Amino acid sequence: MKETLINLKNQAIAQIGDTSTQEELETIRQEMFGRSGKITKITRELKNVNKEERKEIGILLNDIKNTLQNVISTKSNNLKNSTRTWFDVTIPGKKPKIGHLHLVTQAIDEISKTFENVGFVRARYPEVEWDWFAFESLNMPSDHAARDEWETFFVDTPKHPKFGSMVLTPHTSSGQVREMMRVGSPPIRMINIAKCYRRQIDVSHYPMFHQFEGLVIDKGISIVNLKGTLDYFAKNFFGENRKTRLRPYNFQFTEPSFEVDISCDICSGNGCKLCKEGWLELGGAGMVHPDVLKAGKIDPKVYTGFAFGWGVERTFMMKAGLNIPDIRLMYSSDLRILTQY
Repeated sequence: MKETLINLKNQAIAQIGDTSTQEELETIRQEMFGRSGKITKITRELKNVNKEERKEIGILLNDIKNTLQNVISTKSNNLKNSTRTWFDVTIPGKKPKIGHLHLVTQAIDEISKTFENVGFVRARYPEVEWDWFAFESLNMPSDHAARDEWETFFVDTPKHPKFGSMVLTPHTSSGQVREMMRVGSPPIRMINIAKCYRRQIDVSHYPMFHQFEGLVIDKGISIVNLKGTLDYFAKNFFGENRKTRLRPYNFQFTEPSFEVDISCDICSGNGCKLCKEGWLELGGAGMVHPDVLKAGKIDPKVYTGFAFGWGVERTFMMKAGLNIPDIRLMYSSDLRILTQY
């Protein structure tokens, strides 16, 4: 019995080594381990072997089974590998397509870095704000048009005993007094970039938009410092060929106040559906009103400051070379638009 098993093992290993296809290998496996296979028959006959030899033969039989199964498995893997298509592993692979940051995020990063280069520090304040910070502390009377429910999104919640109604932040200017309170004592050089909400929508407005707020407070700050800061930003962000202009205006939280315009990149100042007259409004600016400084616990007799607040999307639309005609495209899910930027 022992010699029969050993001879059977050696013959099977030799046959397995000579196979060249999976079909031949499967035939050998069936001859050994199939229902009528040689190993299967010997296993059934093991009960007829005398007790003295049964244990020893059983151990040998199991060892042969394991050996043959391992040899068959190894041969099968070798046959699979030999049939695979050859390729040169040194050839560079195809790089998968990767995404990129959204256009608005790119704009925020660029704006932030531009101001950080001249000493501004990035700040963030609540998107859901109290009326006092959004309006009252900014010297805006209770009957101001911006405090109407047709202009501002009010949150249906009980009023705060001191700060009044809750609103969705209508402008980043609400962070001015919060920054003053946080710092306590100037100097202050803040750039606040955040989401804002207003009930407006057209080619140049969107109900939710991003705004960046600049605030500088220190001793001896004048309109010259503000003009220099705005000129620096325009030169570094928009390019040398774009023109800016200042228009006197009235804001409750700055005095004197003005609006900053820039020549339209779509029509090069000739007039189009986006700009109408060749100029696009960037946003408001001016010297911080003394009442606002007082609301922030800062003495207006000692310190002065300037502030400006512009929309991120509208500012980025005016950047040279982008040619974005409608602000709503910046929130489109159309990949034909998104992949361009």
